[in-house]
Formats: sequence, structure tokens, C-alpha cells
Amino acid sequence: MLKKISNIGDCGITCDFGDEVNKKTNKEVIKLFNFIKESVSNKKIKGILNYTPSYNKLIINFELGQTKSREIIEFIKTSDYSNTILSEKNKLVEIPICYDEEFALDLKRLEEKTKLSFNEIIKKHIETDFFVYMIGFVPGQPFLGDLDKNLYHDRLDTPRIKINKGSVGIVEKFCTIYTFESPGGWNIIGRTPFELFNINKKKTSILSPGDTVKFKSITKEEFFSFKNE
Repeated sequence: MLKKISNIGDCGITCDFGDEVNKKTNKEVIKLFNFIKESVSNKKIKGILNYTPSYNKLIINFELGQTKSREIIEFIKTSDYSNTILSEKNKLVEIPICYDEEFALDLKRLEEKTKLSFNEIIKKHIETDFFVYMIGFVPGQPFLGDLDKNLYHDRLDTPRIKINKGSVGIVEKFCTIYTFESPGGWNIIGRTPFELFNINKKKTSILSPGDTVKFKSITKEEFFSFKNE
């Protein structure tokens, strides 16, 4: 349920769905996201530059010369988007992951913290059906939930300067995949050879909010021989 709509400067608004982070709340965000997307495509609303969903908010930026925040707010408040589909092609994506110690930089630390064995941690991670809450931070990077409660862990006290592309990390109830080499403070438990984002493809990002991700364990040999289509 949409709680409030607020202005962000002169050319943006935030649609706030509350403080909770869960599938129910995020699905409402995605519904509004898809509704705005359809409305822009069908020219029912003008001046929208972009719209960015997060766990529990949708940020809309617009061109001030073409519309005003009050017009967008009124459009949203007077529209019924309850039956909007969550995704054009809501899908299940299987992603290979190698948990070899060369890639699983923080598994030893997680073993100590969770009191679970290496194999138990992997088993719980693989058995989870991850919901794609949002795509962001860097292009194509998915934020997935909900992690098994036994694997919850805080961020690293000191973030790493460089995390390799394809690294899979966990923090609190979430899991992410680094689509580019970048700094980061997530607990790294493996790496995937699967390319989630490619700017040269028609559909640049494999995943979309609302999709489901299932990880599949592969060997180190399979990792290095893997070929993206």
C-alpha cells in the first residue's frame, strides 16, 4: 500500500510504501513501476525521464518544462493500478555458482559466525528461491532476498577495495551478484561465470524486479569452461 508521495527537489518525487522490506511490499512497488512504464509508453502521462524502484520506494524523475510534480502525484493518486502485472515476463533464472575457496573469500568467517559447516552453508544457499527485489547500484546488479535466517551476517567492518565481477555476496537477509569489478563490503561466498549484464545486447540485463533466482553449484573446472550464450 502506497503510504505517501514526497517531492525530491524540483524534478523528482518519491513514492513511499513504508519501512518494511518484504515481498509483499516490493510487489506493490513493482506494480506501480510497471504502471508508470505502461502509462509513459501509452502517452497517458508526459515529461517522465526515468523511474527507479527500490525495496520499498519508487523514485520518479521528470522534465520540469513538460510537467509538474503535482500533476504526476494527482495522476498516481487517481489511478487504479492494482491489477497491473508484476512483470512482463516474470521468470525463474538458474545461475551457476562455484563455491571453491578461491572464490568464497568469507566462507571461513561465516562458518565461525553461523556455527555451520562449509557444506551446510552451501546447502542452505542453494535451497533458497531468491526473489529479485531490485536492480541497481551498478548496472544490472540484482538485490535478492530472502536469505535463510541462519546465514544472516553483517557487512565487513572494512570493505574490500576490489570485488571481482561475478562474485556472490550476502549481507543480513540479502544476496547480491557483482556485475562489475567494484569495491564492496558484502560477505563473498562464491562466484558465477554467468554474465548478468551486457550493454551490447538488446536486453542488457538478464534479471528484472519480480524474477526468481535459483543458484546451482558447479565445480572450478566447470566455472572456467563456462560459456555465456
